[in-house]
Amino acid sequence: MAELQAPILDGPIPGQSLTSELGNRPWQQPPQYTTVEEAIEFYIKRLVDPNFVPELMNVIEMGVPLTTIANAMQVGGVMQGLHTIDVGILVMPVIIEMMAYMAEQEEIDYLTGTEKQKQDRPKSGTVEVALGKLRKEMKTVEDVTTEDELAVTEEQDVDTGTAKGLMARRA
Repeated sequence: MAELQAPILDGPIPGQSLTSELGNRPWQQPPQYTTVEEAIEFYIKRLVDPNFVPELMNVIEMGVPLTTIANAMQVGGVMQGLHTIDVGILVMPVIIEMMAYMAEQEEIDYLTGTEKQKQDRPKSGTVEVALGKLRKEMKTVEDVTTEDELAVTEEQDVDTGTAKGLMARRA
């Protein structure tokens, strides 16, 4: 069963970019790689790194589309100031093709992210989330039912005797 992660609260505070000096952020500096060829060279070296390949193959094997992985890599590169967003978009097809080639070499089935998904059945993660919500609802329904049963038995006891309490009718 997939674990739900807690939200990450380490993100920037809204308006934080307006409180620092202009040029202090990596993306406000000139990029390290200014051409598509330089960026491709950087990403290819990173993709074939022996420490990176097993993790990448695990992610691909889990069913994450190659387009999602490539987009995350290039957006990270933009945020680090490695290249501009336009260079990142132009590099994405090369990154996707390289990952597809690597997955084929490892005989791993992969999703490119451009296929039409069948709507016959939902993804397993969606089913697990729905089942978790249903279990929580069933638990609360069971708790309410037992409380109602207790209230009914208490009312039966009260009906046989005289009513007491703040809202009881006076005779």
